[in-house]
Amino acid sequence: MGTVTALFIGLGSIGTRHLKNLHAICEKQGLTLCAHALRSDLNRPLRPGVAELLAAQFTTLEDQAALPRYDMTFITNPTSLHAAALELVRGRAGALFIEKPIFSAEETGRTLSDLLPAGQKAYVAAPMRWCGAMLALKKHLPELHPYCARVICSSYLPDWRPGVDYRTVYSAHKAMGGGVTIDLIHEWDYLVELFGKPERLYNLRGQYSELEIDSDDVSLYIARYPHLLAEVHLDYFGRGYRRSIELFCPTGSAVADFGAGTLTLPDGTVEDCREDVNERYIREMEYFLHYAMEGEGDSLNTPATALDVLKLTLGEL
Repeated sequence: MGTVTALFIGLGSIGTRHLKNLHAICEKQGLTLCAHALRSDLNRPLRPGVAELLAAQFTTLEDQAALPRYDMTFITNPTSLHAAALELVRGRAGALFIEKPIFSAEETGRTLSDLLPAGQKAYVAAPMRWCGAMLALKKHLPELHPYCARVICSSYLPDWRPGVDYRTVYSAHKAMGGGVTIDLIHEWDYLVELFGKPERLYNLRGQYSELEIDSDDVSLYIARYPHLLAEVHLDYFGRGYRRSIELFCPTGSAVADFGAGTLTLPDGTVEDCREDVNERYIREMEYFLHYAMEGEGDSLNTPATALDVLKLTLGEL
């Protein structure tokens, strides 16, 4: 039985999810997980079930419990703190898992070579690539030949985190890396995976609703590819959850409805892809564990690609 060492920087909702999933996968594969957490405040309560999964917690990497090098390091703190965290662990991480987006809107000019040593293994989170409906769509994409795409991700920010005041979280504050344009970067991440970078892109965004935030709450795009036009709608104020991509094809439309968990093909066939939302994170973590411990070469979503997608969302083609 082998041991996997992991450092978590940030244990909010997404960091907690990743820790629990990693622990479960290691246990299933007969591996022992030794997880440490670097935290700014040890008095801040952790979410239920987290403390018992940690072998050590500390506020500085100079702590005697900290390891000189970890098999994997998770950068899951607020987006605006990612660059500082990467500088902090430079040379101490066998593989990096960086939560999306890689940087804040103000940091698109950061040079990756200043933060990542040469040859550093690194993967940037892209969970929408791993959900059942997306996997089904990718399987059928070669036969669809779409010439237009319509993408929407619409939901109500106050409902995102039950029991938490939405006005206090990073999504509500531009300075913390919030705003729907990069908070919902998943849509552009999967579009780039499916079709590559567009040749030309137009974007309008701003804060138009009654939400008490200082970040943008709606972002609209029109993008042109060599053989495809795409429109993308992102918002924080939709009262009903809507998340889908519709592809207009020679024989009809194909719709991957991520909320319903279905893929409807042009001939009317409906594939049932319903699953618990955590399944996409499990698949992603299984991939990352293998990549970190055994994989070679570039990851499926490199920091360079993630930075290109971030620049694209902000109109910096």
